[in-house]
Amino acid sequence: MKTIGILGGTFDPPHLGHLKLATHFAKLFELDELLLVPSGEPWQKGIDITPAEIRYQLTEAAAADLARAFLYAQIPTQIGIDRLEIDRIGPSYTLDTVKTLRTRYSSETSLIWLMGADSLLNLATWHSWQELLDYVHLSVASRPHHSLGSELSPEIKSFLDAHRSQSAADLENTPFGRIYLDESLSVDLSSTDIRQSLKTSAADTLATAQIPSHALEIITNLGLYK
Repeated sequence: MKTIGILGGTFDPPHLGHLKLATHFAKLFELDELLLVPSGEPWQKGIDITPAEIRYQLTEAAAADLARAFLYAQIPTQIGIDRLEIDRIGPSYTLDTVKTLRTRYSSETSLIWLMGADSLLNLATWHSWQELLDYVHLSVASRPHHSLGSELSPEIKSFLDAHRSQSAADLENTPFGRIYLDESLSVDLSSTDIRQSLKTSAADTLATAQIPSHALEIITNLGLYK
């Protein structure tokens, strides 16, 4: 069965945490393809968001660094950047995205939505979140300061208990419907924190340590996040 990973987000900006998560899951699931899906209108993020076309450029640039990392690690996963949320009119609902992707790919394809633990904790705020597993799997990476033991709401805990799989292979061998928790990766970066840090006197040092080099070049040339 073909296995495709999907990493969505505002990517405002894309950072090394995104690349580490993508690399980790590409190896774990032996992904045939990884899709990076920058959101068009991230309805939960407010109005202070970098324009979608610029975020798309940043995502393309970060993908170049990711491709280099894959090459170095001998990971054969193909990388794609998908405009479907940017080109779709209206709020960027993940459910609409996974419906589109399920239509695009056959029922013999495993689609795995990749996310951090913070996203799972907030899943109940997503539009029609209960329907997501009708189209994709969810694979969740642990993050510092986000405990899936103590912070899960009762409804998300029940959802997790009903669909959790203990084996990554279960997601590779079925098209949708499972949740896998991976506690071997711990990435403590967020785009919100990075945007704030880029306004400080230590911006150059922090940016070099947190943002992929090709994306950082665009940020510097355009004077973003000042």
